[in-house]
Amino acid sequence: MIAPEDTPGGPEEDARRPPGWRRPDASMSLLADLFAGKHLDPGYAEAAARRAAAGGAPPRRRLRGAGVLLVLALTGTLVAVAGIEVHRSEPVAAERRSRLVDEIHARTAETDGLQHRLDRLRADTERRRAAALARSDEGRRARGRLTRAAAAAAAAPATGGGLVVTLADAPREDPAGHPAPDRAPGGGRVYDQDLQVLVNGLWAAGADAIGVNGQRLTATTAIRTAGEAILVDYRPLSGPYEVTALGDPGDLRDAFTGSAADRRLKALKDRFGIGYGTRRAGEVRLPAAGPLRLRHAVPRDEDGQ
Repeated sequence: MIAPEDTPGGPEEDARRPPGWRRPDASMSLLADLFAGKHLDPGYAEAAARRAAAGGAPPRRRLRGAGVLLVLALTGTLVAVAGIEVHRSEPVAAERRSRLVDEIHARTAETDGLQHRLDRLRADTERRRAAALARSDEGRRARGRLTRAAAAAAAAPATGGGLVVTLADAPREDPAGHPAPDRAPGGGRVYDQDLQVLVNGLWAAGADAIGVNGQRLTATTAIRTAGEAILVDYRPLSGPYEVTALGDPGDLRDAFTGSAADRRLKALKDRFGIGYGTRRAGEVRLPAAGPLRLRHAVPRDEDGQ
């Protein structure tokens, strides 16, 4: 690189240049000075001297670093305090959960006892009513109509042969005792939709009456889920789930095998490992369903309309 003062010709040569002419290397003079250590801006030198006198980094940068350290320290403190509180609350939460589970079991047992008492009272009422209606021809005809209506409304116990279908959650361990591999999150569980599909498939196959774990189903029965529990008419049931369908066992099995419900449950068994099986039953009994809750009623006229 050639410095301006070293350009051939000197001042005499510059005087012969046309007005407004600039040397091609004029823009490179600053770089040349910097490389040569000449003409350093006094402002840069003064700033460097102040930084050296202050001991290194500028105050703003030091404050920024101190703020970051403070934020990190506060975050660590908050995380530590939260962890301590969670650790302290674990025994209390476990105790409360245990009390709630015990209360649920107690209330369920109380409800079962009341249901058994209701069944005994219904049976006694039915015997007394049958005895009273048997005293006349009109009474016997009325009893026949009541019997058919009670069977249609699941208001009376039902007995006979049928088909029993069992659904169960996939085992948590394999036959060797090792944890079973997860096929999908929650895929090995039986859900309320699975029971709904099964029940609808059995109705379509010609079942006369259906019960789930002894709980009689009606036309208004709801099968739902609440948390991890399956509710049948708002009563929690636990697996394995036995769905009993009354009817001719051979006809029910032939009509149900290969149906859409059967194919779906077999696919769940093959893919997620849930328990699924069917067996014939020679004699089963289903209790009467709970009474229907009437929302409104109107009296019938003399013509029965």
